[in-house]
Amino acid sequence: MKNDKLALPESITTFAGRTTQFGAECWFDDACILDMDYFVKTVSGIKAKGVRPELIGSIIAHYSSKWLPDLSGSGDEVEKSLINLEESPDSVTSSWMKKRFFVETLVGILPPEKDSVPCTFLLRLLRTACMVGVEPTYRVELEKRISWQLDQASLKDFLIPSFSHTSGTLLDVELALRLVKRFLNLDETFRSGAALMKVAKLVDSYLAEAAVDSNLALSDFIALAGALPAHARSIDDGLYRAIDTYLKAHRGVSKQERKNLCRLIDSRKLSAEASLHAAQNERLPVRAVIQVLFSEQAKLNKQIDWSGSFSGTRSPNMGLDLPARCMSKREMNAQQLEIKKLKEDVLRLQSQCMNMQGQIERLLEKKKGLFSWKKIVMPSFRANKLTNVEGEGDFGRQTPVDVKTRLVKGKKPPKWRNSMS
Repeated sequence: MKNDKLALPESITTFAGRTTQFGAECWFDDACILDMDYFVKTVSGIKAKGVRPELIGSIIAHYSSKWLPDLSGSGDEVEKSLINLEESPDSVTSSWMKKRFFVETLVGILPPEKDSVPCTFLLRLLRTACMVGVEPTYRVELEKRISWQLDQASLKDFLIPSFSHTSGTLLDVELALRLVKRFLNLDETFRSGAALMKVAKLVDSYLAEAAVDSNLALSDFIALAGALPAHARSIDDGLYRAIDTYLKAHRGVSKQERKNLCRLIDSRKLSAEASLHAAQNERLPVRAVIQVLFSEQAKLNKQIDWSGSFSGTRSPNMGLDLPARCMSKREMNAQQLEIKKLKEDVLRLQSQCMNMQGQIERLLEKKKGLFSWKKIVMPSFRANKLTNVEGEGDFGRQTPVDVKTRLVKGKKPPKWRNSMS
């Protein structure tokens, strides 16, 4: 039986120039390798014969799904698994240890070349590694391999749950942040501009899924959203959606925290649909809404200037580049309606701000009048009274109260006496 298995590398090398992943699966179904040690020796022999790394990666991915059904995308592999965790309560621990051994062994035999193993398989392998608690060196190696091709990751595989008892979140946000930072630290040869934009879309989709978790801290959300540079996102609709989802799930976010979240959004990168939604979003701070309105109005004004240049009118922005095509009359009418709505929203917000400012000024005037009556009116009354006491015979300095008292008693006020001097 062993001799039949040893013929596997020769058959693979014979068709190495025209093999596919389907061919690798057929060879493994025929070989029926059940021993991990023998499989490692077989893969080493395949590498020595110069088989392409991507073929070796497909062989490892197919073989590992037979032993670890968690690495396969379908649930049918669970029934074909060589490890049944429900055999008996005593076998759970041993099966757990076997899984850890398999994962560590598979990581050790992965081809070192980039793109030799699909990113989907690596993410599933990392998920299983975190679940069974492999040694940190193997986990770090997997994270490094995934960071090389993070732009190829799918959202479903990137949503790795948190298996730590100390973490209160459902998803391992710290792991996602480590993978993104490793990707950003790569050289330009590994990380292109297109790959950076794909990772930005992946992160925004990940944040939208993680934002519904009530235990997700604001600092973790901001750290992952702000890890990417500003030029990574050509449009901020995905980030706006994630922030809006976070504000829906976290009603107790303070005003300052809302401002910190909205600073992540560049209002100039929002589409017309997202800007319209943000202008009517009561969860956003007023300042953020005004910035969105002014940004959208500025973009519409530029388009009007461009359209005016086509009709022969003089435009103040003649130095700007012309649009790719001339807008139709229907599009111009739609834009005019949007401009009108935006102006109405701006006027409404300005009116609200002026009303609030007027109320604040009236409150300040009331407080100021109360303090001035106590500090100004009362001391002047006391001064008049003291003056009357000092100059008792001087009618010009008498208070109205003293004059009234004298008249009631039937006495006339004394006449003015000439000065003796």
